Amino acid sequence: MPTHLAPLLLATLLLLPRVPAPTSLAPSSGFGWPQAGTPIVHRHFERPAHRYAPGHRGVDLAGTPEQPVLAAGDGTIAFAGQVAGHGVVSIDHPNGLRTTYEPLTPAVTAGAVIVRGAVIGTLQPGHAGCRGPPACLHWGVRRDEDYLDPLRLLRRPALRLLPWDGTRR
Repeated sequence: MPTHLAPLLLATLLLLPRVPAPTSLAPSSGFGWPQAGTPIVHRHFERPAHRYAPGHRGVDLAGTPEQPVLAAGDGTIAFAGQVAGHGVVSIDHPNGLRTTYEPLTPAVTAGAVIVRGAVIGTLQPGHAGCRGPPACLHWGVRRDEDYLDPLRLLRRPALRLLPWDGTRR
């Protein structure tokens, strides 16, 4: 490209309207880690082939017993109680997502409005599949019945420029 066209191209790009990148999670700064700092991911999300297929419907984050568990985003507590002998908290977020945290001792009650970073409970040992760390927080997210990778809540979408004629290559 001739160097005299570079300023014109830059000016054109700056004036183009911003179009959000398509994504199923709409990552934003509205979500953060459900533990202080940047926890170690002990086990990653594994999408099941279908609703009843095996998979890992969340991520396991290494932690320690009694460690505070934080709300990953603003929302309303949909559930706080016991499921199969483990403490569980679920939060409904304004963007239609539901995050779930287990095993923990809940410090909140259903119906409470919560903000990102607020303590929702304390981590307990005993999560199945957690071998190595003293405790693991299982953090999941879903939209309706579709389980999604919660780590995508923390990432910005990748941007991609398209050709001027609008075709995809």
